[in-house]
Amino acid sequence: MRIAIASDHRGIALRTSIQKLLESWGHSVLDEGTCHEDKVDYPDYAAAVAGLVMRGEADRGVLVCGTGIGMAIAANKFPGVRASVCCDLQTAEASRRHNDLNVLCIGADSKDSADWAPLIQVWLETEFEGGRHAARLDKIRQLERQFANTRPDSAHNA
Repeated sequence: MRIAIASDHRGIALRTSIQKLLESWGHSVLDEGTCHEDKVDYPDYAAAVAGLVMRGEADRGVLVCGTGIGMAIAANKFPGVRASVCCDLQTAEASRRHNDLNVLCIGADSKDSADWAPLIQVWLETEFEGGRHAARLDKIRQLERQFANTRPDSAHNA
C-alpha cells in the first residue's frame, strides 16, 4: 500500500517512528515532511497528504500534529478525503469499517510512539463494509459536489 505521511513540527519524532513501522510492514511511504523543528503551519502538510490521497497517488494518509484535530480539519477540505482523529482500537476499526477513512490523524501529545502501532495496524487491516455504509458515503460525496463552488459566509472568515 502507498501511504503518504506528514507532520508539523510537534509530530516529527512520532511521524519518523510511524514511517519506519509502515516500511517494516512492507508499505511504500511518501514522506511529505516537515523535517525541521522550526514552527510550521499544519494546514500546509495536511494539504500535501490530502492532495496525494485525493488524486489517487497515495492509497491512504497519516497526519501527525499535537492533537491531530487541526490536521483532520484541513484534510477534510479535499473532496474524497475522509480524515479523522482515532485514539483507540474501536474508533480505528469503526473508521475503516463504516466510514472508509482514508486519512488517519494522530495526536503526538497523547501517546508514546510504541502505543500507536496496534491502532495503525487495525486501521490498515480493517476493510470497508460497504452496504448501508456505502450509501452514506454517497451522501457525503453529494454534499461535496453540492457545496464545491459555494463561497463561505464572510462572517466565518473573521
